[in-house]
Amino acid sequence: MKPRRQIEREFGVPIAGEILDPSQWTQTAIKKLPAKGPLDWQLVFGRTAPVVLDIGCGNGRYMIHSAVWRPDHDHLGIDVLPLVLRYATRRGNQRGLTNLRFACCDGERFLQSYVPRGSVAEIHCYHPQPYHDPREAAKRLIKPSFLALVHAVLMPGGSLFVQTDNEPYWRYMKEVIPAFFDFHEQPRPWPDAPKGRTRREIIALRRGMPVFRGWGTARKLSTAEVERTQIILREPLFDAGPPLSEVDQLERKM
Repeated sequence: MKPRRQIEREFGVPIAGEILDPSQWTQTAIKKLPAKGPLDWQLVFGRTAPVVLDIGCGNGRYMIHSAVWRPDHDHLGIDVLPLVLRYATRRGNQRGLTNLRFACCDGERFLQSYVPRGSVAEIHCYHPQPYHDPREAAKRLIKPSFLALVHAVLMPGGSLFVQTDNEPYWRYMKEVIPAFFDFHEQPRPWPDAPKGRTRREIIALRRGMPVFRGWGTARKLSTAEVERTQIILREPLFDAGPPLSEVDQLERKM
């Protein structure tokens, strides 16, 4: 009898790939980043292929989805929370993925210290923390200095993908991202994941709450133009409004 496929679901939505026999599991965790960078992608993945980064990857749903369906791309998910990375690496291991890695690191520091300039095909940043307390506004990830780093590590024509359910943050993104990228709004769920690319998006869609999405390709800018643009753009000192407490609570239930 053919063994039954083991498909994992989250809020009823399948996570890409199937759980394999333990003999086929891989190791997707980068347990310790080197003291100095940058990383050599060929050494990390054992081959040369387009590299996709997910900054703030959470439990790895999108990275796993993309790694399963795009075996010709290499994928690396970054998050600062070891707990969610344990879920991500376990799922990646169980699916026997060799084109996927996860590491614990702050996103801005990772781009600054570990990513070779002009080496990445795509960067994804889904639901970055809006920091509702005004005193923590400086911690917001999407800001001019971060976008300048993203622009620097992307190869010519590389793409940035963003998503949030915080409308003030979205208004700010639409203000600053086009300075570095030819930016386009994505008014509906991404075609490859109509029920949601991320855990948080799935929750929001099920509750009829808005999710804002967009993507852009890197504009041709000189180093001087990037530096000048970074200086003139305003920092993310907007009022993020109240937290979406119901979504936040559900998302924390792993």
